[in-house]
Formats: sequence, C-alpha cells, structure tokens
Amino acid sequence: MQVFAILPAAGLGTRMAGPQPKQFLELDGVPILVHSLRAYASVKRVTAIVVAVRKTEIERVQAQVSENGFDGRVQVVEGGDNRQESVLHAMAAIQADPDDVVLVHDAVRPLIDAATIDRTIDAVVEFGAAIVGLPAVDTIKQVERTAHGALVVSTIPREFIVMAQTPQGFKFSILQSAFAEATADGFVGTDEASVVERAGHSVAVVPGSHVNLKITQPGDLELAEFYLHQRAR
Repeated sequence: MQVFAILPAAGLGTRMAGPQPKQFLELDGVPILVHSLRAYASVKRVTAIVVAVRKTEIERVQAQVSENGFDGRVQVVEGGDNRQESVLHAMAAIQADPDDVVLVHDAVRPLIDAATIDRTIDAVVEFGAAIVGLPAVDTIKQVERTAHGALVVSTIPREFIVMAQTPQGFKFSILQSAFAEATADGFVGTDEASVVERAGHSVAVVPGSHVNLKITQPGDLELAEFYLHQRAR
C-alpha cells in the first residue's frame, strides 16, 4: 500500500492582507509551506508528496524543495482555480492503486504532527475515509441571515459537532469517484470530505489538536510561533 500526501497551495490568502500568499510567509525563519512538507516527509509511510501551486510560484517552490532535500520525494504541479481543482491536478500526477491512501492537507497547517498523520492513515485503511476533527467548545447557533444581520434559528448540541481539520484521507478509488461525480454535477465542496459525503460514503473522525491550527489571520502566526517553541522545549 502506498500513501500519497497532497498539499493544495495555490490560494492567495487574502485575509492575511500581505504582499505574498500566506503559505510563503515565514514561521520561525522557515516558510510555512516548508514546515508542512517537513511534517509529511518525516512520516516513513508517506510514499510521495505532491504540492499544487499557482503557475507563477512553481519555480519558487521547486527551489524550496531542492534546498530542503525533498528532491525525489516531493513533486510540484500547477494548481487550479479552486482547492478542488488543485487536488484533482495533484491526483492526476500520481500512479495510485484503488486501495492506496491519499491524504489532503492544508499547506498552512504547519504544525501537524506525525502521530496524527499515522492515525489518519490507519483510519483510512479501516474505514475508507477519515478526517481530523476537533470537538466544538463554544455553543453553536444556527442562524438565518437577514438584511440587518442574523437571527438565531436554533441551538445545535455540541456533541453533534466537530470542527474539521486536515489531513483528510481517503482510499484513492473513493476520492477519485466522488470527485468525478462532483465534476459531472458542477459541485464544488468546501473540503474533500464534503465531496465524499455527497457521494454517499461515511467519513470517520480522528481526534485533532488545537496546535494543528490553520494560519489564516495575522494573529495566527504569533500563536503558531508560540506552539512551535513549546514543542521545541
């Protein structure tokens, strides 16, 4: 069995309001994307890693791959107009059997740990599809949007809610067929699991961690620095 990791990194990261996409910002002196690549490269069960980036960033990422000794382990491909297209481009670049495992990881979750990656692989082998998720801490409200804001419709019990993280993993055949259905129907999911769920597959949940944060806003970088330094102690 082979395990492929896909990192879609073609987004512009506009919420960071900076001059470059957030995956190239530095965390403790190292690009966020490189931290994510190191995490997957450290897992022996991961056969290969594919990074999907904008065409204008291919040369830069290929240089980062070489500088960090990832040659032969990491392939860089051109991404698409959205996350789903980028993952499809990456899947087209690998030679996978139906039961091989595909992990999709947000490039800007640089603090993913090897143990969580391994647990996700195990869950995919057992269930066919799995995501990393965190139980909801806050009370969750369903709302109705109005011209003047939002009105609460109901309260959703926390025990029925998890906040999805990555990696999200699937047997290759399951993700491939779910994406084919979505493409035929013009459906674009918010994540890979939503596409697989739509195709009728159950998705298991692997316990996540607050440390596995997605760097989306400027303050997230500072928090990630804190977690990184705590881990180094």
